[in-house]
Amino acid sequence: MDDLMLSLLPLTTTVEEGERDSRVALLPVGSLEQHGPHLPLITDTVIACVLARELARAHPVRLLPPLTISCSHEHTAWPGTVSISARTLHAMVADIAASLGDTRLVLVNGHGGNHVLANVVQESRGAMALFPQAHEWEAARGAAGMATDNDTDMHAGELETSVLLHTYPHLVRSGRADHVTGPRDHLPTLGLASYTATGVVGRPSLATADKGRRLLAALVEDLTGHLTALDPAADQAHDDHRRSGQPRHQRQQPIDD
Repeated sequence: MDDLMLSLLPLTTTVEEGERDSRVALLPVGSLEQHGPHLPLITDTVIACVLARELARAHPVRLLPPLTISCSHEHTAWPGTVSISARTLHAMVADIAASLGDTRLVLVNGHGGNHVLANVVQESRGAMALFPQAHEWEAARGAAGMATDNDTDMHAGELETSVLLHTYPHLVRSGRADHVTGPRDHLPTLGLASYTATGVVGRPSLATADKGRRLLAALVEDLTGHLTALDPAADQAHDDHRRSGQPRHQRQQPIDD
C-alpha cells in the first residue's frame, strides 16, 4: 500500500518545480465513497490521480497532490463513505488556485457528484478548467470500445473497473456483479441506495485492462483544448515538450498492467 500511495503523489523537489516553471497545474479531485463490493473506497481518487499522472507525462504541466474527500452525500447509506460540504470543496479549490498565483489550474475530477467544481471554474473567469467533462468521458468510452455509456454505467461499472484493472489490478476484488437501473430522476434527493442495493450502477463484468488503457490514452489527447483555452501559449509549449522529451524529474515509473 505504501508503494501505491507514493505512486499517486508527485515527488518533485522545490528545485525541480522551479526548473519546470509550468504555466498550468493539475489538481486531482477524488472522493472517499463506496464502490460496490469489488472496488475500494478510494477508487475515484485513484482514477483522478492516474489520469493526472498520465496528463503530466504528455503535457508541460505541474502535478499537485489530490483532494481525497469531496461531495459524496448520495453514498452515505454505505459504511466508509465520508463527505465534505460543497461550500468546503469550493473554498479548498479556490484557496489552492489563489496560492498558485499566475499559474492556471485544471481540476481533474474523478467524482461525478462534485457539481460545485463547475461553479468554481465559472467564477474563475478563465483561470481554471474542469476535466474531463461528461462529453469527454463519453467520447473516451467510445475510443476504448466500451459497451456502456455514462448513464447506464454511472458507478463502479465497466469504466471504473477497467481503469483499475489496467493500473492497479490488485485493488479489484471478486464479486463483479452487474446492476443496471432505470431512470434515477430523484437521485440527489433520495440518494443512490434508492436505486441499487449493492452500490453498483453499471456493468463491471464487461471491464478489461485494455479498455482502461485505451480510455486513459483518449483522455490524454483531449486535454490539449483545455490548455489552449487557459493559455494560448500552451500549444507551443506542448509541441516543444513533445519534441524535446520530458525533463528527468518529470519521468515516473510506468503504469502497471
